[in-house]
Amino acid sequence: MDTKPLTVDGFLDTVPTPGDAPYTAWFQLVVSPTDDVVDDVIWSCTTSQPGLTHALLTEIQPGDLLHVSGVLTQPASGAEPARLTVDSLEVLATAPLRALKEMVLDRYGDYVVVFDADTDAVPVFTALGRWVGMADNPDTIGTLIETHERAHGGDT
Repeated sequence: MDTKPLTVDGFLDTVPTPGDAPYTAWFQLVVSPTDDVVDDVIWSCTTSQPGLTHALLTEIQPGDLLHVSGVLTQPASGAEPARLTVDSLEVLATAPLRALKEMVLDRYGDYVVVFDADTDAVPVFTALGRWVGMADNPDTIGTLIETHERAHGGDT
């Protein structure tokens, strides 16, 4: 595996979730190298720093602008996503308070969904933070998960 130090600014994309090990958290960061939304990149991030984990799971919310530093790991297989292991984190700007007030995070077994009062569409992720897809409405979540299970064999 190839690794390199990296520091980026980006917006927290989803509600952070606890990791597999104690004092760990998974989250996704939207990084915009240009002002064009087409160039946005979603970084899959993790941390094992207890202080950062606590902040991510209790204080930081989607939409917050973060300055993170850590180590980017490129997997040996091209099928796996690169992962940024975060060692330091600073909140540069907070999202408006309504972001979490009108959103609900829910688990469907090995999957996490985010309900937003402003839309019927429901983003679906694996518990490990991998994007599954967007369900058109809450009634289609099960179908999306079943399709993902058949294609990928679960939380991969």
